[in-house]
Amino acid sequence: MNAAPEGRPGPIKAIGLMSGGLDSTLAARVLLEQGIEVTGLHYSTGFCMNDHRRAMARPEEDPKRMRNEGLRAGADLGIPIEILDAGEAYMKMVLNPKHGYGKRANPCIDCRIFMIHGAAEYMREHGGHFVFTGEVLGQRPMSQHMQALRMIEKECGIEGYLLRPLSARHLPPTIPEQLGWVDREGLLGLSGRSRRDQMALGEKWGIADYPQPSGGCCYLADESFARRFHDKRLHAEPDRIRRDEMILLKVGRHFRLSDAVKIIVARDESENQFLARFDLPGWRFEALRCGSPITVVEGDPDENLKILIASITARYSDRRGESLVEVAARRDGREEVLIVPPVADQVLEAYRI
Repeated sequence: MNAAPEGRPGPIKAIGLMSGGLDSTLAARVLLEQGIEVTGLHYSTGFCMNDHRRAMARPEEDPKRMRNEGLRAGADLGIPIEILDAGEAYMKMVLNPKHGYGKRANPCIDCRIFMIHGAAEYMREHGGHFVFTGEVLGQRPMSQHMQALRMIEKECGIEGYLLRPLSARHLPPTIPEQLGWVDREGLLGLSGRSRRDQMALGEKWGIADYPQPSGGCCYLADESFARRFHDKRLHAEPDRIRRDEMILLKVGRHFRLSDAVKIIVARDESENQFLARFDLPGWRFEALRCGSPITVVEGDPDENLKILIASITARYSDRRGESLVEVAARRDGREEVLIVPPVADQVLEAYRI
């Protein structure tokens, strides 16, 4: 790394958001090149795919797809990383975003405001000088155009103290640049959706081990998850949705049977074990005398829906080829056994979320 410029008043400390992706890693590296002390913040939001893969712990999973990329990037750069739990406040924001959703269930503008606001608080509490991010002008349609970048900075209450090292040459000089804490000539002028320049810089600096871009780590940007998320918001008061209900959106096959009843059918043994850890209040279905998924029921099904749920459970059991299957329905110590045919696929698809 380079030495700090002459005339700089002591060590300068920058606080940055570190997802562990290529952009945030490069942004930190740009500042390290100027001799600035960098601390990275990595938010645990509950929607990271790698975190979920780690919770599922499937034995065949690639270890790289289960690691915390923020910690990995910090280790590669030799900088400290703080893990922050976004908690219930983040959940409330996701369910009621002021600036709305993107193409899926991604409240990207509100998410950036939430995290940068938290980074600003961390900066004040820990003696930092400014906040930085790996945002690139024009890279994401919702949150990284010029108007959005300015609005995010304004709503975070740190106007002038938010530096975007990768696109700084396209943006007005920040206070850290004006005061000589950061050399503007050493900042970059990247823009647009192409990653070619970032990948070239990564190669130059030996940064090769990073997750693929395009927001692939966040469930909120995933098409299947988004369908389940918006179905949940449609059928429940957002303020009454619990955190464990949001976690369950990431697991299993989901079927909406009526306005008041939805089921989740586990896809494998790992999901069976995951669902078994939840102390949920409703019915659970399981086919007997065979390998069977656990089917979790949200809502209170009538007798006809119980038969349908048992038929769906039978369809995904090892006895799916038989004409009739015994399926146990259990709740609060009670057990009922239903004998049903596995549901036909063409019927099933009408209920799939």
